[in-house]
Parts: sequence; structure tokens; C-alpha cells
Amino acid sequence: MNSSWLDRNRNLVFISLLLIAAGGAAVFYLRQPAHASVEIRPVVEATATAVATPVPTPSPTSTPAPVRVYVSGAVANSDVYFLPAGSIIKDAITAAGGFTADADPDRINQALQLQDQQQIHVPRRGDDNPPPPVQGGVSQSELSSYQGSDNSRAPASSGAAAGGGLININTATLEQLDSLPGIGPAIAQRIIDYREKMGGFKVAEEITEVSGIGDATLAKIKDLITVQ
Repeated sequence: MNSSWLDRNRNLVFISLLLIAAGGAAVFYLRQPAHASVEIRPVVEATATAVATPVPTPSPTSTPAPVRVYVSGAVANSDVYFLPAGSIIKDAITAAGGFTADADPDRINQALQLQDQQQIHVPRRGDDNPPPPVQGGVSQSELSSYQGSDNSRAPASSGAAAGGGLININTATLEQLDSLPGIGPAIAQRIIDYREKMGGFKVAEEITEVSGIGDATLAKIKDLITVQ
């Protein structure tokens, strides 16, 4: 009898056993601890952070102002010229049109660097007592070093102001006054005669009282002269 019941219900018994096994497996799985999650960060993130680092901006630098020099003497065009900072005497002579035929270039150091408000005077051959080749902007030791050991060739003069290289119209010689743009020997003598008669100039603009000197000439020389 028992054998007949088992034979008739074999499938039911088999299904029951499967359900019991599945239930046990489910209970075992649910009792297992949860696995910790693993976070994967892309390598690009580190690269992006490095790129985002700010780069310091360099501080702006100011452009040096040009130097103003008056070129006179044995050059083609005696005048005031504006040249880039760092220019040398040779550059100033070139700006003035170069040497004239009677120039004596060996008596001036063309490699000397220019400074603001200098006067560059190119001496002529046979001129025994020219104004200093360079007035203003350089120390006396520098001036002596390029004038040579024979200082009588370009003596320092009281006509040039000690600090700025300006020509003092109250003490300048005829040659120094003659070196100013628009002033020839005749007008230079009139300047000397006027200052002796009037006891000197009180202000630089008073030079227009001298015959032959007008506002146009004053505009050329006002930055090159002084009364002190």
C-alpha cells in the first residue's frame, strides 16, 4: 500500500523537496552580510584639477621714455631730436643727417650712451676751443674719459649748468650761444651785449628782447637755456 501511494505521488514529493531546497537557499542568501560598494574615480578628474590651477599673470612693465638731445656743430641738420632710450651718440648724429665735410669725428666718442637733455656738439677741424662734445647727463669723470688726456681741447665751461647741461645765457661764451639752434655769431654777440647792459637776464623768456630773437627761435631753445 505504501509503495502504491509513493508511486502515485512521486511527482508531488519531488516538487515538495525542490520547494524546501529553494526555501533553504533563499534563507541562507538573505542572512549573508551586504558587500561594500567600490567607487571608481576616472583618471581625468585628477588631470582636470591640475589644469584648473591658476597661473600668475606677470606684472606689466613700463616703456622707457625717449631721450631728448640737441645735436649741434658739424652736422647736416642741427636741432633737437627725440631718440629711443638706450641710443648712443652715433644714433643722434645719424638723426641729424650725419657729419659735414669739416667735422672732426675723432674728437667725440660716438659709442657713449645718450641721456635726456644732453647737448651733443660735433667739433670742426681746426677749431681750437669748441664747446664740450657732451653737456649734461654725464659725470665729470665720464666726460673726461672720452675727451682724452688733453682737457684743453674741450674745457668745461661755466655756461653749462652743473645739473642739467643747460646753457646759462647769463654766463655762456659767444661760442656756446652760437651753438644754440637759430643763434648765429651776430645774435650771440647781441645776447652778450644785452646782458651786460641790463645786468643779466631775469628769466629765460627775456631773451626775446634781443634783436633777431622771436617766439619761433625761443621755442627752439627754451628747453636748452637757463638763467641760473
